[in-house]
Amino acid sequence: MSQKVLITGANGQLGKELVELFTEKGFEVYGFGRDKMDITNQAQVQEVISTLKPNIVLHSAAHTQVDLAESEPEQAFSINAYGTRNVAVAAEAVGAKLVYVSTDYVFDGTNSEPYNEFSPTSPLGVYGESKLAGEQFVRDLHSKFFIVRTSWVYGKHGNNFVKTMLKLGKEKEELSVVADQIGCPTYTLDLANSILELVDTQKYGAYHISNSGSCSWYEFAKAIFEEAQINVKVKPCTTEDFPRPAARPAYSVFKHMSLKMNGFEEPRHWKSGLRHFLTQ
Repeated sequence: MSQKVLITGANGQLGKELVELFTEKGFEVYGFGRDKMDITNQAQVQEVISTLKPNIVLHSAAHTQVDLAESEPEQAFSINAYGTRNVAVAAEAVGAKLVYVSTDYVFDGTNSEPYNEFSPTSPLGVYGESKLAGEQFVRDLHSKFFIVRTSWVYGKHGNNFVKTMLKLGKEKEELSVVADQIGCPTYTLDLANSILELVDTQKYGAYHISNSGSCSWYEFAKAIFEEAQINVKVKPCTTEDFPRPAARPAYSVFKHMSLKMNGFEEPRHWKSGLRHFLTQ
């Protein structure tokens, strides 16, 4: 019998990657976008999950518009906190393993060394607060969970920083990119593969999953243009030069402590991931 996997947020950039990978690996995959299952509707979530009885639930649906979350906090908490509660309760009732995809925004970015899974959380804004509330619901209401924090996600589906840079690189000769925010780019294919490895085990808990190494957005942009062989002048600028409604963590580099301690491979270096993405 192949295992049944239910994926929320199946139309998103990570969700689509998960649907493809788990299908390719022989799982019986059920992907749900908001049109088929609205995670904020508890009755609907319960009905879908109790009918399907999946072995694994991959919960990647989220309100991810960081700036918008500041002006619509109830919407962000409704999706990221209570939506996650609804999924956790229904998944627990059918005995499914649960993966909740969280974020580096649960940290305030004031550290000077990489954050591990046990570092104290302290979100700067509504998006991070609502995702952290989701983590807490998962811890409180589910017994077989993997909380997967990730950061700076890009891949072949959806809009992301890499695609934006490639587009701007064809239109402009010069770009200014923020150089005072440091983090870890994450290629959705590598993230999905790590999630696949996790759910095959009972090594439950919180995991930081990003590609290895770290960089600033400025260094990331430069690497994108170098790898894609696009000739653009990239100038470093500061966060203050581009004011946004939501504060960003200035330093959200991950330490992959849980992966190492539990015997999992760390994802490849971010430059290797980027190279793979650009040559596909």
